[in-house]
Amino acid sequence: MTAHRRPNIVILYADDLGWGDLGCFGADDIPTPHLDALCRAGVRLPRWYSNSPVCSPSRASLLTGKYPGHAGVESILGGRRDTPGLPAQPTLASLLRERGYRTGLFGKWHLGADAAFAPGHYGFDETFGFRAGCVDYYSHIFYWGEHDPVHDLWEDEDEVWRNGEYLTTVIGDRAAEFIHRRASEGPFFCYVPFNAPHYPMHAPAEHMERVSHLPPGRQETAAMVAAMDDAIGEILRALEESGVREETLVLMSSDNGPSRESRNWLGGEEISYTGGSAGGLRGSKGSVFEGGIRVPGIISWPAQLPAGTELGQAGMMMDVLPTVLHAVDGADPALAGIDGISLLGLLRGDADDMAATPTGEGVAHRPHGPERSLVWTYQGQWAVRRGRHKLVVDAREGMDPPASIEVALYDLEADPAESVDIAAQAPEVLAALEEELAAHRLRAASRG
Repeated sequence: MTAHRRPNIVILYADDLGWGDLGCFGADDIPTPHLDALCRAGVRLPRWYSNSPVCSPSRASLLTGKYPGHAGVESILGGRRDTPGLPAQPTLASLLRERGYRTGLFGKWHLGADAAFAPGHYGFDETFGFRAGCVDYYSHIFYWGEHDPVHDLWEDEDEVWRNGEYLTTVIGDRAAEFIHRRASEGPFFCYVPFNAPHYPMHAPAEHMERVSHLPPGRQETAAMVAAMDDAIGEILRALEESGVREETLVLMSSDNGPSRESRNWLGGEEISYTGGSAGGLRGSKGSVFEGGIRVPGIISWPAQLPAGTELGQAGMMMDVLPTVLHAVDGADPALAGIDGISLLGLLRGDADDMAATPTGEGVAHRPHGPERSLVWTYQGQWAVRRGRHKLVVDAREGMDPPASIEVALYDLEADPAESVDIAAQAPEVLAALEEELAAHRLRAASRG
């Protein structure tokens, strides 16, 4: 029997990237050749979700394997240097470090700006990036709320200055350097949470020129996504040059859907950021409609996962921790208090009913695994999906109230845009999902 080989782990996490902002997810106006190639080399996840329609809770779920409320982060965290963050608990980084992995984070943390909540306290050996929710891409200064602007760029515990350097490119370079340095030393975990294409809308001139045919708004977003794709290309190139690409599990996704926010910027100018695309899905960042929570998902592990396939199973970012540990340990881990599940068996097609079925387009589709309920909540909104059906309660279209739908039931397979409420036609499904949601609320309340 061949000895189990533990993969390296690379997680590429975009910020406010919509379901319709990558070529491999239908965007024909944004050049994303590196991510499109990654998708062809791996498994496309068309039913992949963030755990929240906003950033900090989504990141907490990714790193802990829990629903945001169970992880202890349910809202967007501030950027003042005294802002607390993620409560102390095991994370994907700390669990991998216990298994002998070298761990690095390069990019956006947003789980506590106070030094006591910096990523080094959560299992990361090396860190480079910023701790707040957004910064100027060239000065790396955080402008937000009723306080003075503050510089926010850190190398481990030390503040560093890279004035004038485009942050997306710097993040990609630092992650690639980590891979080159660590690849020969044993397994590594490289977490790369980009801040692109989150506002402010800054992009290098060369990338703006590549998409100069696009209208304002979409042009800036496209240029920022293209710059991120180039940075990801550097990271993937580092894996190839280090000879570890075959044995590296690479996951790419986004923390929530595209932003439609208006923010007061310098001088009091109000700017609306509308360049991102949810790919025809309803809603945007801040909404429990699909446009706020369904995000691009790609996973590639050439040594273990088939290329050019799709997974029919709906999954969430909280599934990443158990899936990764399953890949690392060689067995589905027994993890107390974890809400996510390992999807590795489904991704590999281990079960008898998971055999890939070729389609007319030459893509092998893996069918759904056992049905489970997936739940979202944010600022009074609720949603639960089970199988093809989804119930929403007090759902709004984006970050701002009021709710546009009080209660509605949708068939996501027939109506992914959530345009037709079928509650009256499917009362039994409605009642079952309402019961599921009530049970989740009760469990959440009991865990405090």
